Amino acid sequence: MSKPITNHILLVCVLLLSIVTSLSLGSVSIPVEDIFKSLLGLEVQNSTWEYIVFNYRLPKTLTAVLVGSGLAVSGLLMQTLFRNPLAGPYVLGLSSGASLGVAILIMGASLMSGFIGDMMFSKWAIILASSAGSLLVMLVVLSTAQRVKDTMTLLIIGLMVASLTSAVVSVLAYFSSSENLQLYVFWSFGSLGNLSWEEVGIFSLCWLIGICFTVMCLKNLNALLLGENYAKSMGVNLKRNRLLIILATSLLAGSATAFAGPIAFVGLAVPHLIRQVLQSKDHRLLFPSVIIGGAILMVTCDVIAQLPGNENTLPINAVTSIFGAPVVIWLLLRKRKLNF
Repeated sequence: MSKPITNHILLVCVLLLSIVTSLSLGSVSIPVEDIFKSLLGLEVQNSTWEYIVFNYRLPKTLTAVLVGSGLAVSGLLMQTLFRNPLAGPYVLGLSSGASLGVAILIMGASLMSGFIGDMMFSKWAIILASSAGSLLVMLVVLSTAQRVKDTMTLLIIGLMVASLTSAVVSVLAYFSSSENLQLYVFWSFGSLGNLSWEEVGIFSLCWLIGICFTVMCLKNLNALLLGENYAKSMGVNLKRNRLLIILATSLLAGSATAFAGPIAFVGLAVPHLIRQVLQSKDHRLLFPSVIIGGAILMVTCDVIAQLPGNENTLPINAVTSIFGAPVVIWLLLRKRKLNF
């Protein structure tokens, strides 16, 4: 058995272990045996346990898998497109656009009253506002990508768009009431446990389309590592490939932000971690491993955020950085060289 296959099998085993651990933890203690019985449709001692597993813990764990894998793949695409190890899934301003959409919704809710005002605070309204903000930024970036030939110019424009939207959010926050500001801050913490099965289904569809776009441009990613001129000499259609990468990143990162809030660190760190593990730059090997690695990291952070033995839950956006960053720093110091 080759080393890449062995590594993939190990990653899958770690992912399954982390999923089982996530399903086992919570304010209600459920034996692992009964969790497996619930998943297999067998009779469980307590029907309440089955309800908790299927309607709360399983959707939350699946959301963590989708968010982690989607952000990790987005980070891999951005780092390859810009040939920059510091590039992440939100470098194009998608997260800032989503934050702007939610900020406009929440900060402007004080102008509404009655039924309309209540609708403004609904979960679907926040998801739609976040999606609309990401979509607006994506359209700006796609329009720019058609006009400019230099990829680094596109990167700078994405950063400027992110700065502009962040400035608008700051102005809205300055004039907002304390209640609305607190609601916006809570959204910015990120959350994996608020989705129903219907919402998980829509999220899964967005994730699947984004992954399909990624597969379509996967063959050309290795050529891009050697520069755009080399890729062009190999017959790569740079404009088409760039648009596919931007669309894939927008769908994966934008949907993750819309359904779970802004989640930092994962998209930036996971591609580097996987490169260290595989010791390879071949995207045909990196792509499936990054999907699994992102899911592992996100599910593990969710387990840590649940504070085993405690009813409180830490903000997932904080946990990904607090517990993940030291691990990445340690690995990089141990290797003493960034494999990119």
